[in-house]
Amino acid sequence: MEESYSPNAKSDLEITPSGEVPTPRLNQTRTGIKPKAMPDPEADLTDPGLYFNRELSHLQFNVRVLEQALDEAHPLLNRLMFLLIFSSNLDEFFEIRVAGLKNQIALGDETTGADGRSPRSVLSEISQIAHEQVERQYRILNDHLIPELERQGLRFRRRGDWSEAQRDWVRNYFESEIMPVISPIGLDPSHPFPRLVNKSLNFIVELEGKDAFGREGGMAILPAPRSLPRVIALPGELCEEGFTEYVFLSSMIHAHAEEVFPGMSVRGCYQFRLTRNADLSVDPEDVSDLASALRGELLSRRYGSGVRLEVADNCPDELVDFLLRQFELSEADLYRVNGPVNLTRMMSVLGDVDRPELLYRAFTPGQPKALSKRDSVLHAMAEGDILLHHPFQSFAPVEELLREAARDPDVLAIKQTLYRTGADSPIVNALVEAAGNGKEVTVVIELRARFDEADNLALASRLQEAGAIVIYGVMAYKTHAKMMHIVRRERGELRHYAHLGTGNYHSKTAKLYTDYSLLTANPVLCADVHKVFQQLSGMGRARKIEKLLHAPFTLHERLVEMIDREAAHARKGKRAHLIIKCNSLTEPKLIQALYRASQAGVECDLIIRGMCCLRPGLPGISESIRVRSIIGRFLEHTRVFHFHNDGKPETWGSSADFMARNMFHRVETCFPLLDKKLAARVRKDLETYLVDNCQSWLLQGDGTYVKQTPGDAAPISAQETLLYAYAARA
Repeated sequence: MEESYSPNAKSDLEITPSGEVPTPRLNQTRTGIKPKAMPDPEADLTDPGLYFNRELSHLQFNVRVLEQALDEAHPLLNRLMFLLIFSSNLDEFFEIRVAGLKNQIALGDETTGADGRSPRSVLSEISQIAHEQVERQYRILNDHLIPELERQGLRFRRRGDWSEAQRDWVRNYFESEIMPVISPIGLDPSHPFPRLVNKSLNFIVELEGKDAFGREGGMAILPAPRSLPRVIALPGELCEEGFTEYVFLSSMIHAHAEEVFPGMSVRGCYQFRLTRNADLSVDPEDVSDLASALRGELLSRRYGSGVRLEVADNCPDELVDFLLRQFELSEADLYRVNGPVNLTRMMSVLGDVDRPELLYRAFTPGQPKALSKRDSVLHAMAEGDILLHHPFQSFAPVEELLREAARDPDVLAIKQTLYRTGADSPIVNALVEAAGNGKEVTVVIELRARFDEADNLALASRLQEAGAIVIYGVMAYKTHAKMMHIVRRERGELRHYAHLGTGNYHSKTAKLYTDYSLLTANPVLCADVHKVFQQLSGMGRARKIEKLLHAPFTLHERLVEMIDREAAHARKGKRAHLIIKCNSLTEPKLIQALYRASQAGVECDLIIRGMCCLRPGLPGISESIRVRSIIGRFLEHTRVFHFHNDGKPETWGSSADFMARNMFHRVETCFPLLDKKLAARVRKDLETYLVDNCQSWLLQGDGTYVKQTPGDAAPISAQETLLYAYAARA
């Protein structure tokens, strides 16, 4: 597809023949640095007016995702994908964030965050924004995407548009595939309202007449079988020439509802979906076996208290009121939608359609020269540090490193953390093979990785059966660090190798998320990784770690110190600059350190994909802070921190975001890039993001985000530029 920007455009940022990204000029956006106001030495940096609300900021990120569905720079099917991701994100937002606020209100807990907003006022504003954006989402789908898809030969057939042959096919499909697995539930004194699974598709049906037992018709609930696809492709011979056509499962059930209730008259059939509280609660003081406790909690997740009701927009008010009463919800929790109530299930279409011209063009991830010259990852690491930037560069070397270690007779031990992966992933396969080959394999699995708990329990069982030592980390602290440690005997001595990353050991997300992987045999870094593993698996006081920063012990304190160090340089009249790239910025003391830095004159460039509670551009407070969010083809996931440090720059990669949970309630690592060439490369990557004017959204002091556009300047997309810089074929 032709993009609206060209990575080969003549601009401040071009790709050199060697594939490296030269340093672009900074602060060239139209919202460049303004003359600074004098800092206010009396300013109270804890003032709630200096902070945005975390939940509202999170919701605004989802709105920016929805905006991509209207951006014609994206291929058409990817625009549909962004619209569906908005649905998936909003589901989780209600399951966790809204549910948490509702619980807080129910318990009478008026605790506020740094912004000082009460839970009730935040919930009210969430409801207003969410209603507006959900209505807008369906308008985008119905008025923009579906017509554009039809112009490209992809059609979603409504019931009223079915041909006679299509009606016959749908009837046969209903009778053979749906009817045998559907279970209607009549509502009467002996059949009370059923417990419906979280986010399941259901229908409320109005009935007239008498059934076989003489019972008068009333209402029934018809749960759609979860095993059935929500979108079904019609056979090619039934489609109009040049078209691929689909029908919705909900349309099929609507069309044949009377067959489910023979002899009864169906007055109405309306789809609805209930979203429940899905947050798991495990009390460390009451748990002796974390795995068993989580297995019990996973079942309850499906039936938590209701937080949102979605219904078809043509559902009569009396039926809506009935459902709201059943789920103990208010009008503010009701969302009437003009289309399927679970748009996320339309994702299946993206995998079904063979139309590469309607999707992002394919590319082959690149590999550093250090790896392409060697047939052994371990040997390449022994010669020097290697840095991979996923997905522009392949994740395969990380998997190959583990496979190689599993089969190498000189490798004695492998230790690894796993947060999100998969029981059948190449990483887990290699660990199982290593254990089978007699290696000492120790795996720290974080069972409580939200919505991956079931997968993590399964892979824990598989690893234990293979003979690996499986540890669930520290009860009160999630193990979120991404690290691997390999011990190998070489020339009669033990040599250590390590992998440290900003993202998970997950092959699929490594193709979709931007992350860094550091492969190193640096003795000091490897020794630090070894100490962290010992701390996780054993007991004792925190050990002295030389180079790594380690949450919950040293990371927060050192980050504040490094920010304050830039401020000290600025006060001495020296150049001071920092670049922070992470997913979220919400921790108050880190925000206050950034405010102090700005007051001192430090140029602060923050690349924050999602939640940001810091208010930029406030006179005398945050005048020199710029916050941008990059939303594009890949999910920005790297956590990288760069400090100018008076000409002695430091660049760090991390598993942690600038959030309280990462700093104080998780085990995290933050690793320095000790190789100056690799550190300079990361700095150039960061500066590439700072000149993006195609997919960059700049946060304003009032909380709104303004999308940057090239105007008269050359268009620059950071992701496209990095893709062309690092990928083997794009």
